[in-house]
Amino acid sequence: MTYYEYWGLKKPPFDNVPDPTMYVDCHASMENAIAETLFAIEEGNECVAVIVGDVGLGKTLSIRIIIDSLEQEKYKIALITNPDMTFIELLREIIGQLTGKQCDERRRINLLEVFNKILFETMDAGKKVLVFVDEANAMSPANLESLRLLTNMQDDQRNLFTIVLAGQLELARRLEHPKRANLLQRIGTFSRIDKIESEKLLKAYVETRLGIVGGTRKIFTDEAYTFLWEYSEHGVPRLINKICKLSLKAGETNQFSEVKGEVVHQIGERFQNLTGQAVQKRKPRKRREIKVITEPAHEKPKVVPAEPVVLSVEAFQGRRADESLAEQIEREEKPETVEKEVAASAEVPVVSGLQMNDQADETDGMVSAAVESPETAAVEVVAEHVVNEEPEIAEEPAVQEVIVEPAVVAEPEVAEEPLSTTGDFLEEIDMYGCKIEISIPAYLLDQGRSSTQEHRMKVAGVLAAQVLKKYPDLASSPAIDPISAWSDIREFITAKLK
Repeated sequence: MTYYEYWGLKKPPFDNVPDPTMYVDCHASMENAIAETLFAIEEGNECVAVIVGDVGLGKTLSIRIIIDSLEQEKYKIALITNPDMTFIELLREIIGQLTGKQCDERRRINLLEVFNKILFETMDAGKKVLVFVDEANAMSPANLESLRLLTNMQDDQRNLFTIVLAGQLELARRLEHPKRANLLQRIGTFSRIDKIESEKLLKAYVETRLGIVGGTRKIFTDEAYTFLWEYSEHGVPRLINKICKLSLKAGETNQFSEVKGEVVHQIGERFQNLTGQAVQKRKPRKRREIKVITEPAHEKPKVVPAEPVVLSVEAFQGRRADESLAEQIEREEKPETVEKEVAASAEVPVVSGLQMNDQADETDGMVSAAVESPETAAVEVVAEHVVNEEPEIAEEPAVQEVIVEPAVVAEPEVAEEPLSTTGDFLEEIDMYGCKIEISIPAYLLDQGRSSTQEHRMKVAGVLAAQVLKKYPDLASSPAIDPISAWSDIREFITAKLK
């Protein structure tokens, strides 16, 4: 018997999956977001609709409900769930979903022509194209700008397609940037999803979901809802689902007839211990007299702590004139100081006389429970930083002598070849309204195919900085963020080095 069958339920009521059949209409801000977006698609004839909200509030579920609410015969729909890709890859994915077959075209201009053709063919068939982008906060600024340019592909009488962007609050901040004023002005509806508004609505949310899966009696006590309100950060649906699922499992393990506040309290405490800040402590070190011998012997060595290398446009623009591309890359790849942490934690019991260990995640949580000791073990996380600490010295009566020698750090080898002005790859792209030429030498293309992603990104960062130096208008214009420009160019070059 499963844990939910023990409570007389037909299926799990609190799995964190975007299942439209489990939607509960007691989350006011989510209801508003769904209604406004449907209006933008069906009646408002808008080209862009936006849904934003913090983590775990129901953005993905809102998209699924919107899609299920539409008359499918009137639309061609593409749903992008992971937009962290180049714009060409994004267009290929959209076209593939709209046509139902893989898109093999790789040239941007040809992809735009194919997409434009799909729009008019769909309009001639009496339908409309819809593009949903979930986790849109993961999109680069360049891709957001490219999406804005896509909205120019519209008929004089009506919008041929609507883009729905859903993402975390970072998406709203990006859209409000002065550089994206053109995109912001094209947004027809802007909705924000917040937490469930009150403990009363939280109770309605839980009891409705239990009823959807066949629940016929009261399972959670009133005191349990009070604790659930507190430990769910005052109404975060994802946390409500997690805590309720584990509480039902604990109740089944202990053969309870209802879930009381004590169970929810202990489950909630476990989550707080998991996400709270660890208390850092240092173990005392035994210190002994150390005699340092250097060359010459009467001078004390100077210990200079290593500073982390920061990859920035300014660093590349200010490099030495005689420094080659290979030397720049080697300098950027020097290992940084590594801090080691040691953590030890003890088990915390869930219910008196019982111990519960959970391995639940957001989509498929199963909890194993076993009888253990009733003693409550305190959680102690000890993080020990060994940087700048003296090593333990074995206790010996004699004075130790340590010879301080410069450390030899193995650095990755990079072919010592100068940056060529004409490489095997040469392409002109449009960046923020400026035509720029990007050249990648053949030897770097060969290295990129056999090296790691980290190495490719660092090589691309160096080349991107040189491109910015070659085109100072990109870095000096008040309307262009130089860091964003450098990041977009680096992303483009990284893709070419694969």
